[in-house]
Amino acid sequence: MTTLGIIQARMGSTRLPGKVLRRLGGRTVLDRVVRAARDSGVLEDLVVATTFEAADDAVADECARIGVACHRGPVDDVLTRFLGVLETRSADTVLRFTADCPLLDPHLVARAARVFEAAGVDYLTTSITRTLPRGLDVEVVRAAVLKEIDKLAYDHHRTHVTSYIYSHPADFDVIGLTAQPDLSYLRLTLDTEDDWKLIEAVIDHFGDAPVAVRTLASWLDGQPELAALNAHVRQKELDQA
Repeated sequence: MTTLGIIQARMGSTRLPGKVLRRLGGRTVLDRVVRAARDSGVLEDLVVATTFEAADDAVADECARIGVACHRGPVDDVLTRFLGVLETRSADTVLRFTADCPLLDPHLVARAARVFEAAGVDYLTTSITRTLPRGLDVEVVRAAVLKEIDKLAYDHHRTHVTSYIYSHPADFDVIGLTAQPDLSYLRLTLDTEDDWKLIEAVIDHFGDAPVAVRTLASWLDGQPELAALNAHVRQKELDQA
């Protein structure tokens, strides 16, 4: 089974433009996501899927600088971007990442990939029943299923790539992966300035290397003022992308 990682990344963001190329401890946010994905040890190949927009020339330049392949496609039709990657590479399994998750845990990525392979399902996600902090989620999908939903996905489902699959569970073999303890009360994704303040504090404390989710959660439990920085931030609804 050939496993491909695809990281969607672009400079455009309604709440925090340019966030994927902000620097954290000497690395860009995108660089951190690339490293964590690679450190999982489960990928044969990794590609960043960005857009044709002129602003995303900077994303392509960063990909060249850090040595990761880059594919460019439409802005809002992210599913088409992913399918464009699959036209250039042979893969059985795709792990989907977003470039606004600089605290991604490689061990969680590896665990999700192992469970997916053992279960033999079409799609696995950690976000159906959320027990992980937002920003550490993992999705794994069969490449053939991504190609199949190209004929079915519409509107916001094309922006969110996999949402058609988990919105139609009667049509696909879908499982949700949970972990204990429940750490879903933490928000570790990067979408606002308050998210940035929290993530910057984490990097300042732990340094350059990726941090295991339990270690990070334990530390934040002792820093309630940090965890409170972005507790008020609400994630956009699926159809608000």
